[in-house]
Amino acid sequence: MTPTVKAILDKYEGTPAAVKANLARILMQGRLGGTGKLIILPVDQGFEHGPARSFAVNPPAYDPHYHFQLAIDAGLSAYAAPLGMLEAGADTFAGQIPTILKINSSNSWGTSITQAVTGSVQDAVRLGCAAIGFTIYPGSDGIFDAMDQIAILSAEAREAGLATVIWSYPRGGKLTKDGELALDVGAYAAHMAALLGAHIIKVKLPTDHIEQAEAKKAYEGTDWSNQADRVRHVVQSSFAGRRIVVFSGGAAKGADAVYQDARDIRDGGGNGSIIGRNTFQRPRDEALAMLDKLIAIYKNEE
Repeated sequence: MTPTVKAILDKYEGTPAAVKANLARILMQGRLGGTGKLIILPVDQGFEHGPARSFAVNPPAYDPHYHFQLAIDAGLSAYAAPLGMLEAGADTFAGQIPTILKINSSNSWGTSITQAVTGSVQDAVRLGCAAIGFTIYPGSDGIFDAMDQIAILSAEAREAGLATVIWSYPRGGKLTKDGELALDVGAYAAHMAALLGAHIIKVKLPTDHIEQAEAKKAYEGTDWSNQADRVRHVVQSSFAGRRIVVFSGGAAKGADAVYQDARDIRDGGGNGSIIGRNTFQRPRDEALAMLDKLIAIYKNEE
């Protein structure tokens, strides 16, 4: 345990010791272990986008073992995936990297903005996971059912000693497409995840757009053109930095953009990246090189 990690865990008042131990597993894992920074590999895109859209560009990625091994060889902090993906490598890779069971999922054919529960806390315990992961869509018609679900599931997770990671992705309702990535909306989404009891909050990097008319006055007079400043505001909205906040990598993009995002997350006080398609859709050697550079950025070596 490093002083940095102890200081982070000290902010989780009222949290069971077993949950803190699992948070420590993630925070002390891999090449960023002990720094307070994280890189998590999430592979739930098969549910969200389908296998061909997710893996055809890099066929070895059809194999669940590929992702376990990529996360381990890169020295990442954790690996997050739905039930079937984790079961497919649970014995081979037991104890080699903390895992996060993504327990709700959607698919690209559905017309409603919602997710189905596809795993359980009992599954996460059986598979030796450190945490459960759950997506909410603030703004959608299904958000209140999702809030009910995660309240129950996170309570079960705490009883079992597991941490809770909430993916908080605003969409639906009165939100415009630009509004989904707006600064005020992203900060609100992160705060909502914190209020729901998330130990780790996953959000998207926000733009400088302000969506809510009622919020515009609160943002006037500040220049939000710098992405690091926007990250800092999202972290501030997550209980003034008392919660771990990681930012998604989003759709595949150029390497330079991925690296700049990481620098802005670091400089804005974010805890790191949860990056999937921008790594596993590249050839393995390129993915490992990218993750190596991202780790260097978070260690202030780049």
